Amino acid sequence: MIDLIDITKKYETPDGEITALDRINLHIEKGEIFGIIGLSGAGKSTLLRCINRLEEPTSGKVVIDGIDMTSLNKSDLRKMRRRIGIIFQHFNLLMNSDVYENIAFPLKITGTHKSEIDKKVNELLTVVELMDKKDVYPSQLSGGQKQRVGIAR
Repeated sequence: MIDLIDITKKYETPDGEITALDRINLHIEKGEIFGIIGLSGAGKSTLLRCINRLEEPTSGKVVIDGIDMTSLNKSDLRKMRRRIGIIFQHFNLLMNSDVYENIAFPLKITGTHKSEIDKKVNELLTVVELMDKKDVYPSQLSGGQKQRVGIAR
């Protein structure tokens, strides 16, 4: 059984605070199957990461089989994670490079001329609807946005 009780997750950014999850409540019985759907940036990946504490909720509780995940120490958390399984996609993004540089990387290493790289990267940013994120680093992107950077690359 999984219970999410008033889960809130906020991030501090240079532009201010962003609320990714706002008082989420959910009860899932053993054997039930749920899908989490929503638009890019809606908080789906953040919610999953809060369930297994890869992300720390700002407030609220995650209770799995009667165990409060939000109160476990590191050792007990590792043991509990072995009992649960969540699969994430990995986008292999360069964490020290912004979105533009991540998309440009394969073009650079193949010797593409700078003007062609700029043209192609800007086209791809438009296609994946991330032009406004071109100077942002992966740590500041939602899971869906990271996925689109990976697709563009």
